Amino acid sequence: GAGTSTLFALIGGQLAPDTGSVALDGEPVERLPAHRRATRGVGIVFQAARTFHGMTALENVMVGAHATTRSGFLSAALRLPGHHREERHIRDRALACLDRTGLAAWAHRPAEELPLGQQRALQLARALCGKPRLLLLDEPASGLRAAEREHLATLIADLRAEGLTILLVEHDVAFVMRLADRITVLDLGRVIAEGAPAEVRADPRVIAAYLGPTAEDPQIKTDPATVRTPAPRSGEREVHP
Repeated sequence: GAGTSTLFALIGGQLAPDTGSVALDGEPVERLPAHRRATRGVGIVFQAARTFHGMTALENVMVGAHATTRSGFLSAALRLPGHHREERHIRDRALACLDRTGLAAWAHRPAEELPLGQQRALQLARALCGKPRLLLLDEPASGLRAAEREHLATLIADLRAEGLTILLVEHDVAFVMRLADRITVLDLGRVIAEGAPAEVRADPRVIAAYLGPTAEDPQIKTDPATVRTPAPRSGEREVHP
């Protein structure tokens, strides 16, 4: 209900805005379809696991490189040497992305056979295979076990350190506080707070909307690991900062 998934769809090109604009490096892109934005370096990992059934995990990840390929249909149909070189390069890149996301052992398994946690990691590997400049992660830690969540947090931190710009939507407040340099909080589609993690965590509007009265405890303010998002009350939809 916060509007975060809609926001990501507007940035990624899956939805067109009724008003306003979307700019990448100062250039408007709201009129470009999703695949054209992908060629400009916008990668997205959706909240719901999305895989191509009937294809292996490796083949799923290779699809992510479509925006960076140069060989066209004719080159592929004629089996020209350039097409084969590019295909080998993409395969090697996909294998590297699978290894980085902890899926090397699953490379040749049908994607639909992967458990939920691995399917989420598969989406991330596919996005990375496209060499994004901007990576959108919509609740990537949802449903993951503790070890998977820790591996994901380490990977996101490493990608950030390498210079990749990441927009992260996540309802796990401790996860966000651990990784974010800057936080924007949405409540019912409106921005209610923005700033550094410590500033946002202490904002009365954020406490009222997400953290609850226990967030006033000094220990919770200084220890992000103790911050939690309360379950939605009966009749309310869950919202995500």
